[in-house]
Amino acid sequence: MTYRAPVRDQMFVLRDVLNIAQYADLPGFADASVELVEQVLTEGAKFCEEVLAPLNGIGDKQGCVWSPDHTVKTPDGFKAAYRAMVDGGWPAIGAEPEFGGQGLPAVVTLAYSEMSSAANMAFAMYPGLTHGCYSAILAGGSDEQKALYLPKLATGQWGGTMNLTEPHCGTDLGLLRTKAVPQADGSYRITGQKIWISGGEHDMAENIVHLVLARIEGAPAGVKGISLFIVPKHIPDAQGHPGARNSANCVGLEEKMGIHGNATCVMSYEDATGWLIGEENNGLKIMFVMMNEARLGVGLQGLAQGEAAYQGAVAFAKDRLQGRSLTGPKNADGPADPIIVHPDVRRMLMESKCILEGGRAFMLWTGMHGDLATKSPDADVRQKSHDYMGLMTPVLKGFFTDKGFKIASDSLQVHGGSGFTESYAASQYMRDVRITLIYEGTNGVQALDLVGRKLAASGGRAVMSFFAEIDAFIADHDEDETLKVFVEGLQTAKAQLQEATMWLMSNGLQNPDNAGAASSDYLHLFGLTGTAYMWALIAKAAAAKIAEGSSDPFYADKLITGLFFVERVLPDTGSHLAKLKTGSATMMALAADRF
Repeated sequence: MTYRAPVRDQMFVLRDVLNIAQYADLPGFADASVELVEQVLTEGAKFCEEVLAPLNGIGDKQGCVWSPDHTVKTPDGFKAAYRAMVDGGWPAIGAEPEFGGQGLPAVVTLAYSEMSSAANMAFAMYPGLTHGCYSAILAGGSDEQKALYLPKLATGQWGGTMNLTEPHCGTDLGLLRTKAVPQADGSYRITGQKIWISGGEHDMAENIVHLVLARIEGAPAGVKGISLFIVPKHIPDAQGHPGARNSANCVGLEEKMGIHGNATCVMSYEDATGWLIGEENNGLKIMFVMMNEARLGVGLQGLAQGEAAYQGAVAFAKDRLQGRSLTGPKNADGPADPIIVHPDVRRMLMESKCILEGGRAFMLWTGMHGDLATKSPDADVRQKSHDYMGLMTPVLKGFFTDKGFKIASDSLQVHGGSGFTESYAASQYMRDVRITLIYEGTNGVQALDLVGRKLAASGGRAVMSFFAEIDAFIADHDEDETLKVFVEGLQTAKAQLQEATMWLMSNGLQNPDNAGAASSDYLHLFGLTGTAYMWALIAKAAAAKIAEGSSDPFYADKLITGLFFVERVLPDTGSHLAKLKTGSATMMALAADRF
């Protein structure tokens, strides 16, 4: 399968839907004209299509190889591709110029990351986690730590990881046992074992910077006693170059169902030398900078793998001849019609297409708010955008990874029996994307975070602001006949989401199990409503282009695809509302020993 990066669609969203040009006076945006952004994404597409995508199947078949000397060999071609990536400056496009980055808005990095994750998810995880490590040190590190590590991490010269999970604890980090013992020189001795560490060891970067959660001796129990440490694979020498080998070793690799090209490591720390980031017992706050960035990245992975799988399914559906159209032959000179003429095949492809295009806009819209949260001169805008980032992170992670897996499954279904073989890439996309529903906090945890923390944060300010924004859009466009179906669909979905929110506020407080039982349906109701808002914005932009006289079918296709979403996908909001309002009674009634 040949992957083609959706640059045209990304630029339509950035230029016409989000109007990125309106922010030209903000830091980072001043040097990011629409023309420059398009050039960057066009060149990024070439790299992803020509360098990364051809290695995707190779990485899946070969995987990574661990050796008893604690080294890991990545699949053939990965090392050269990594060097080409660093030489091309791709890891640095969103990093701060003072640390060797290009300073482009984060939303542009997000668009590039979609392409790289779609082309080769396992490979893209290496620089993706490195940028998360960069962001955490940027947020919480000392000036000396920033000067030493950030230039190397920004460019990809050094890799980065996050070390949270231990054999006995996953999401419940309060149980972690890795310990840190202070030394006279200000460093710490780190001892413990971490598992499922993506990119924990590999042969592509000259050094790897591990961010490790550990507990200093005498620290309070639970999450209040967790600190964060920089533990490099090679301890930097006086000149900042990789020096002595630290006692931080990969002692094995996990055998996984997917992302074989990414080294998922068991890491052992035996009196390894580390340095505290920020204050003692404040590690989770800093690590959450990386974790939240990673959660958005995982939501993006869901969409990206869905896009790649969808492209493969479309190509197969246009080529595969099977049966005749119900309304008469469409390939009269051939023995059968291509399966894309069949309504049920169309159902799967259209459901995928409308989720992918609406989801892309939702992701970039949120990414834009990430930029505004730090760069807008207006304090109210910064607060609103910061609120949105907190509110939308679990929605994007949970909703679009669920949908990405569904799209990969439907895309395999379009292939029929061929999809169940290794002759096509369909099975790899389905295997690779499955992890996105699990790591960086399972989707069940994301749903609990949404209803248990994010809704109530600051007195519900974020969700009320979102409701008000949708209401304003509806009021401004309720008499626009072109947008009528989009506005009405959005209005219904928003009313159902608001009803669900009020139900949670009443019944969740009364019985916490009600909130837990409703959480997954609430998250999906929220994801559908947010995507409906995006489709309303997309339809407005597309209709404006048509009104200006454009005959480009791209814009008419947008209206058709959006209409399908409103008619065939958005009604699921009613189902989610009905289910969540049943509460927890029947869900919790069966005794554990009766399962």
